[in-house]
Amino acid sequence: MERDERPPSGGAGGGGSAGFLEPPAALPPPPRNGFCQDDLAELDPGTISVPDDRAEQRTCLICGDRATGLHYGIISCEGCKGFFKRSICNKRVYRCSRDKNCVMSRKQRNRCQYCRLLKCLQMGMNRKAIREDGMPGGRNKSIGPVQISEEEIERIMSGQEFEEEANHWSNHGDSDHSSPGNRASESNQPSPGSTMSSRSVELNGFMAFREQYMGMSVPPHYQYIPHLFSYSAHSPLLPPQARSLDPQSYSLIHQLVSAEDLEPLGTPMLIEDGYAVTQAELFALLCRLADELLFRQIAWIKKLPFFCELSIKDYTCLLSSTWQELILLSSLTVYSKQIFGELADVTAKYSPSDEELHRFSDEGMEVIERLIYLYHKFHQLKVSNEEYACMKAINFLNQDVRGLTSASQLEQLNKRYWYICQDFTEYKYTHQPNRFPDLMMCLPEIRYIAGKMVNVPLEQLPLLFKVVLHSCKTSVSKE
Repeated sequence: MERDERPPSGGAGGGGSAGFLEPPAALPPPPRNGFCQDDLAELDPGTISVPDDRAEQRTCLICGDRATGLHYGIISCEGCKGFFKRSICNKRVYRCSRDKNCVMSRKQRNRCQYCRLLKCLQMGMNRKAIREDGMPGGRNKSIGPVQISEEEIERIMSGQEFEEEANHWSNHGDSDHSSPGNRASESNQPSPGSTMSSRSVELNGFMAFREQYMGMSVPPHYQYIPHLFSYSAHSPLLPPQARSLDPQSYSLIHQLVSAEDLEPLGTPMLIEDGYAVTQAELFALLCRLADELLFRQIAWIKKLPFFCELSIKDYTCLLSSTWQELILLSSLTVYSKQIFGELADVTAKYSPSDEELHRFSDEGMEVIERLIYLYHKFHQLKVSNEEYACMKAINFLNQDVRGLTSASQLEQLNKRYWYICQDFTEYKYTHQPNRFPDLMMCLPEIRYIAGKMVNVPLEQLPLLFKVVLHSCKTSVSKE
């Protein structure tokens, strides 16, 4: 199905009674890679393209949409091919809220992921044809459907099959436990300078994180995160110790918090009762919110305690590479009451058309899932302003950004605030020994989501925000 990459049509200035309907701010659109998503279709193992004259006569065996070829052993569409691959690579375990017999069609396939994956397996999609690293190309060139027993399907759907595979690797793993990058430091503390393979990350005992992220590679900037697993596994065995906060840590954290603009967002988000918000109007509001949040990040940089230690060129490179992540982090923490309150009320007055619903991409569905998970994680942690300021600085000081002139200095600054954040959380939350690793493990997920959002067509953003905000607000109100 073709995707229209143009932003929503129609002026944003009509219907002035809404109170926020000026033209969109001058925020540049998210950078694109110059290719249509369809041009980047993956050449997966066992995939055979169907010629145009025959493709029109073929339908996807999962949802009935127009098939594009033979994917993982069966005739299917691009959407179901991508869904199956993500589900297997990321070891997803879904739940059906009905009777596990939901209708699968082009229009309804996104409503129940459990039944969609179940049908993929029942129709013969071959999960062993997917590379373990999730990249294009494969290790199994068989192109026919596979028949697996109901018992094996149940093990896959329940996640038992994935756990058995992980246990196999833990008993017969190929990681080198004698290498500095694969063993915990003597004090069982996380070491920012350490590295570890993705498989070692999965096998260090942190089950909840493994289930959520198995199959995802850790970004280079967070190579020291694997030690959090051994750190969090051992810490609960130690009784909480009364301790004081290092004076230098207190001073630097205070400077970081002082650099933040914690005042409520000034973009108007109030709307009259009964007013129906259009797609173009909501898109304009989202642009203005992003505009304000971006300007706040620019002002924040100038107030950083280490501002004079780096060049303007380096700050420009860092901001251009991380601004989406900074905005996402702030929206989920210090500005969450407004975003999931006032903005959620606005999106509730927007009713997407049937066409918008039908054209919503699988990439957008994945972003929705991950945003909802991340929101609940932050809601559970109740991140303080001090922790937010440290997380933001750690994420911003990314020495892997291209074009930097002081990468080594950036690395030292990153380590400084890593240890400061650890010092603060261990002092402030003595009875939450896993809190620091929980916070740090949110950063790779923020980076991943921000990268994925760039690939979501602009005209789908209003619907994406509506779904995320409604789901999060509804779930929290029930608590």
